[in-house]
Amino acid sequence: MIVSVSELTHRYGERTALDGISFDVPEGRIFALLGPNGGGKSTLFRILATVMAPTAGRATVAGFDVTSQSAQVRRVIGVVFQSQSLDRKLTIGQNLHAQGHFYGIYGARLRDRIREVTARLHLDTRIHDIVGDLSGGLRRRVEIAKALLHSPRVLLMDEPSTGLDPAARLELWQYVADLRSTGNVTVLLTTHILDEADRADQLVLLHQGRIVASGTPAELKARVGGDVVILESADPAGLATGIQSRFGVRAAASGTALRVEIGNGHRFIAEVVEAFPGAIQSVALHKPTLEDVFLNETGATL
Repeated sequence: MIVSVSELTHRYGERTALDGISFDVPEGRIFALLGPNGGGKSTLFRILATVMAPTAGRATVAGFDVTSQSAQVRRVIGVVFQSQSLDRKLTIGQNLHAQGHFYGIYGARLRDRIREVTARLHLDTRIHDIVGDLSGGLRRRVEIAKALLHSPRVLLMDEPSTGLDPAARLELWQYVADLRSTGNVTVLLTTHILDEADRADQLVLLHQGRIVASGTPAELKARVGGDVVILESADPAGLATGIQSRFGVRAAASGTALRVEIGNGHRFIAEVVEAFPGAIQSVALHKPTLEDVFLNETGATL
């Protein structure tokens, strides 16, 4: 495994940010850490990026321990932080030259690498553009180009879509998928955005510092039984009791809404509306999402 995390724990004083988590990332995959803010994603990211040491447990990247062999780890990872690290007054090329020098890359080798990464990310025609004049999506691509300049085996990305509009987000993911397929780069990212996690090959759901579920997006959504039906009612508690008695299924209440997981959702809707005339104000039906999985596992929403 290119990344291995074993019983990793981290505490800030008396608060536990990570509580003995373990997982492995196969090489050449897009691996997502999905969870709400405060769930432990950023702490785990900083540990893997060698920015901080864990309180207990162990993590390795390409066989190197992130604590005792941090210098070796930094040589094999590229890091895209949530906050921007570009010099806005310099051009794309100047930013990349400075990054290359930071990694000890100079001369013809550096020029070749800049040509390669800017071509891959379709930045080659913008090499002389001032970073401060670029759109958010283009700046994010420059951040990725910086992270790839020294040919890392693992690309770590913390909330990569922060500040991007939907079109720029989709474009970013096209580049990430291309990195995986043509460059055999393993991508590990943190996100709280459901459609991003849905594009990953594998993911773990983090909640209050613990892994509550892991697998492919399809495997996780298969944990939710059938369809998800949302019923709005003026008396949700009474309707929930009636549904339990009549249909033998549990209806989870949230405000004025009831959420029911059931096969053949369309048939259930017709039957429940007929069984409780006037009690249901609106109905919605959808296939299970990762939000539903998270709600099932934790009782909380993303």
